[in-house]
Amino acid sequence: MEDVSTESDIREFLASRRARITPQQAGLPAYGGNRRVPGLRREEVALLAGVSIDYYVRLERGRLAGASEEVLDAIANALQFDEAERAHLHDLARAAARRPSRRGRARGPLPESVLRVLHSMTDSPAFIRNGRLDILATNRLGRALYSPLYGDGDDTVGAVNIARFQFLDPRGRAFFPDWEESVNTTVSLLRTEAGRAPDDRDLTGLLGELVTRSEEFRAAWARHDVRLHHTGRKSFRHPAVGTLTLDFDAMDLSARPGLTLTAYSAAPGTPDHDALRLLASWAATHDLSPTGDAAPRESAADD
Repeated sequence: MEDVSTESDIREFLASRRARITPQQAGLPAYGGNRRVPGLRREEVALLAGVSIDYYVRLERGRLAGASEEVLDAIANALQFDEAERAHLHDLARAAARRPSRRGRARGPLPESVLRVLHSMTDSPAFIRNGRLDILATNRLGRALYSPLYGDGDDTVGAVNIARFQFLDPRGRAFFPDWEESVNTTVSLLRTEAGRAPDDRDLTGLLGELVTRSEEFRAAWARHDVRLHHTGRKSFRHPAVGTLTLDFDAMDLSARPGLTLTAYSAAPGTPDHDALRLLASWAATHDLSPTGDAAPRESAADD
């Protein structure tokens, strides 16, 4: 039997994607001006995907269990999904069928070899996170960059969570100056992870907390946006060095599925590179230690 929340996620995800595409964008003629729905009608999606109207209606109502990969890809093509949306649709179908994600979940403490690689990156802030956006380990410069998440001292124990800080800590808005873009990225990453790991009790608890306590999170969560986060630029307003905008590259740890190593950098000779050097001096002055000794509690989804 399919989970009610999964059915709701499927229904709202497909309906929201259908609503954003006009007939003209889909290559269909627009008949008259009396369309009662934004975007495409269900029968138009069915036509574009090459399935019957009744079957598509069933799928959009959340009944994805049993749908073939070919049908899912046809719907993704009809709705002009990007890579993240296509993967999310397949994840939702696996959740509906109660099949585990093909991407296993990380378990146990981080391997020493991974931590050695992380700490050897002395010129770039770097950290390792899981899909819930818990920061599990940082190098020294990464610890300095994310120092507001760890409080005023250097004695925070265990993982800190980027989303919880961003939405529930008063300092979150100041730390992320590109607030709207930062919010959209965070929520999209959590929505993507929720599709991959619907049985992760820790993730469910985090989402429940954020939905309950943050109106901004609720509004962004309702959009059902998803995202893959491999490379780009991100701005921070650090209390010690001011605003800096850094390039980031995020790499999945193949040896630890579900974990991502993210490294920040700035081109030499730029003000942002100078700010990184200032950040390194500040970290040395404050003797900020890198993190990585704490092993987060595993959830049922990790088994």
